[in-house]
Amino acid sequence: IIAATNRDLLQCVNEGVFREDLYYRLKVMEINLPLLKERVEDIIPMAKLFIDQNNKEFSKKIKGISEAAQKMLLSYTWPGNVRELKNVIERASILCQGEIIDVEHLAIEVQTAPQNEAIVSQAIAENLEQETGGSASLQDMEKEHIIKTLKMFNGNKSKAARVLEISRSTLREKLKQYGIA
Repeated sequence: IIAATNRDLLQCVNEGVFREDLYYRLKVMEINLPLLKERVEDIIPMAKLFIDQNNKEFSKKIKGISEAAQKMLLSYTWPGNVRELKNVIERASILCQGEIIDVEHLAIEVQTAPQNEAIVSQAIAENLEQETGGSASLQDMEKEHIIKTLKMFNGNKSKAARVLEISRSTLREKLKQYGIA
């Protein structure tokens, strides 16, 4: 029998919530795996493995993960461990229409983690500059930046304002100024 738990079974035995005889029957060999956030070096290789699996399952041709998305994956704390990483990559694989998973394909939990807000803002700005070739006016770029940020956070103005590093009232003024509904 191979069994897994996220609890300290010996402590559960001592507290009387797990049977002692069952504990010793199961505990022939114990393997302790550290949390994913403690094995940061495993995140990108595992993500790539999941992408390969998803490519087969969903008939996709995703070749990799953008640098900004990799930074976000590495800085996220992964409270759901490997299962959460697998789900995040599966969702990203489904949403990705091209060959590279980018920031906007990642789950909202990863995007909105406080340590990732600056990465999100920078990635949006870089994508915008690539799309316009750097030839758009400052106002056009600001408008597009606001639109993309709002879209990324499903219209949540509080999160968008935080990532844009402006107040909600300033965001409201900008929305009015640019005619963004």
